[in-house]
Amino acid sequence: MSLASFCRRPALAVAKDLIGAELLVDGVGGIVVETEAYEPDDPASHSYRGETPRNRSMFGPPGCAYVYRSYGLHWCLNVVCIPGSAVLIRALEPRWGLAEMQSRRGMDRANLLCSGPGRLCQALAVDGRLDGLPLDQPPFQLRMPAAPMPVASGSRVGITRAVEKQWRFGLDGSAFVSARFVP
Repeated sequence: MSLASFCRRPALAVAKDLIGAELLVDGVGGIVVETEAYEPDDPASHSYRGETPRNRSMFGPPGCAYVYRSYGLHWCLNVVCIPGSAVLIRALEPRWGLAEMQSRRGMDRANLLCSGPGRLCQALAVDGRLDGLPLDQPPFQLRMPAAPMPVASGSRVGITRAVEKQWRFGLDGSAFVSARFVP
């Protein structure tokens, strides 16, 4: 199955199925251990009020990157799904290019290198120049897991609308997620 076909589904399904995927940027990256889903009818989604210059990539082809700046400080990387929906990549378990990630982040603690969307983008050198690019072509590599992974779910982090939705997903028991999953 192509990445575009995989992503041509609701963000909730894609967010769960991305857990365990390998994500690399220019050969640096790791295993996706935490995601959040954002759908078009979701008041917390950037697409809720329709297409704008900022969120244009959310309405682009499935399997492309939607990269935006959060609060003017941190870059965030999303996987575009069906029009107006995307999956935020919240955390990776670092596996490839550890020295580059440590240098970019100015730290050695593996569990904090890619724990949170801003840290992840800093570690992988993701910024606005990558917005709209296909995630299955250089500089990206995105490979799905061979088998479904054990997934925990919980409330999304860092939002003020639709906070009750259990649309955050993580690799069950992972020490690399940005926030614990409370049963």
